[in-house]
Amino acid sequence: MYTSYFKGLGFYVPDNVVTNDDLSKIIDTSDEWIQERTGIKERRHVIPGSEDSTTSMGLKAAKIALENSGLDKDEIDLIVFATLSPDMYFPGPGVYIQKELGLRNVGAIDVRAQCSGFVYATSIADQFIKTGMYKNVLIIASELQSKGLDMTTRGRGISVIFGDGAGAAIIGRSEDLNTGILSSHLHSEGEHAEALSMTAPGLGSRWVTDILKDNDPEDISYYPYMNGTFVFKNAVVRFAEVINEGLKTNNLQASDIDLLIPHQANLRIAQFIQKKFRLSDDQVYNNIMYYGNTTAASIPIALAEAHQKGLIKKGDLVVLAAFGSGFTWGSVIIRW
Repeated sequence: MYTSYFKGLGFYVPDNVVTNDDLSKIIDTSDEWIQERTGIKERRHVIPGSEDSTTSMGLKAAKIALENSGLDKDEIDLIVFATLSPDMYFPGPGVYIQKELGLRNVGAIDVRAQCSGFVYATSIADQFIKTGMYKNVLIIASELQSKGLDMTTRGRGISVIFGDGAGAAIIGRSEDLNTGILSSHLHSEGEHAEALSMTAPGLGSRWVTDILKDNDPEDISYYPYMNGTFVFKNAVVRFAEVINEGLKTNNLQASDIDLLIPHQANLRIAQFIQKKFRLSDDQVYNNIMYYGNTTAASIPIALAEAHQKGLIKKGDLVVLAAFGSGFTWGSVIIRW
């Protein structure tokens, strides 16, 4: 039996900063309104016509993670790519990473667990490594959401929240069973799937949001929908449950946590969880203020940034937790 650990981390966000004041010029909103409800001050959006795409941003993050791991690219055994915003309906972006990195003909798995995507991808990588099948797995989570948002007053409840970006990690094999990923926990509840969803395209429908110009201008099925209050109430419950599940599995207490990195859905959710577990500001890492909600990419961006800042030390107990569309939720308990 083996354990798996984070061998290298990397992230990439577009250079284009979009502030709340920028949004207030095209949407009936304000910096005060957005910050009060979400904690977000700014986010990154891809510039239309630039080279940035879901795949290319993921590729940039992956190259940084690979360099930080000290591995040669040919040592990668598997690619796991999490996103809700692929560049095309099929194939998924994983195979393009294999091509662009010039990897061996390794497997590529695409994960559609939305905001929980990185947690799910990490759990998948962990199982392959623990069983001895693979030694090194490349995980990528990347989102280009700005092109698919309703950037009008009608869509402001969602459009002000989301940003673009990518994070990546190399998960490697170790024989030290006391460090690395201690456990992962995954859940779903499809009963509430449509509370946070984009219902188009259905079977036989067209795909790109640009087709709206040829259709009913009031057709909002191609834009994300969220029952914000309902999602918030479910999120705080499931976050707490899945964090406690991970701690209990490993005979740990909340006070043992050195750093909690929650999915950056809403700063108010993170603050609620911080208060519930009686954690100090130093025990929770948030960066939604500057990147917005980057969905599957939010945890790896925050993890890579926190590590880059020296906030994670060897031996630290790091907890990752996510909740999102599906509903899906999960946690990963790590002894760094």
